[in-house]
Amino acid sequence: MKFDILIADAAHEPFAEEICDNYAESARSRGTGIAKREPDYIRTKIRNGNAIIAMQDGKVAGFCYIEVWSHERYVANSGLIVFPDFRQHGLARLIKAKAFELSRNKYPNARLFGITTSLPVMRINSDLGYRPVTFSELTQDEAFWKGCQSCPNYDILERNQRRMCLCTAMLAPSKAEEEARMAHDLSSLVINNR
Repeated sequence: MKFDILIADAAHEPFAEEICDNYAESARSRGTGIAKREPDYIRTKIRNGNAIIAMQDGKVAGFCYIEVWSHERYVANSGLIVFPDFRQHGLARLIKAKAFELSRNKYPNARLFGITTSLPVMRINSDLGYRPVTFSELTQDEAFWKGCQSCPNYDILERNQRRMCLCTAMLAPSKAEEEARMAHDLSSLVINNR
């Protein structure tokens, strides 16, 4: 299958309800903690240029969006979903890679993070450079944690003072940190080869 993986724009706003319906259905069918999203919230992400949409022949195939936290020090790629008819084609990986690229280009000084219960998402994140971390390494922005309230596992998070939950926290360095590390590694290589 061929897909168009795009930064969502105003033309994609009418799909917000369908996207939210798919989030809700995915949460029901998986029985896992997926935070509830509202169509207006999705439309705002689209309007702000903070969403990735996958299309095939005029139909939505998948979606993901960016959330910015702690004065642009942290960015999360959230709400990754592949609609049922388009699964098993590597689409989640393509969407996540495009969201990762958009995040790093728009917010080069922000660390990228995510929390998930999905093993395939953890694998994709690892391939992109994320590593598992404790929740204390994530943003401590109250608005982020408020987003967890609609998750059925929220009581676990609260009982553990936001230190752990059923989700796995993952963190990737910022684009600036990655470039600095690469420059350091290169200079070390040059010095060691003299």
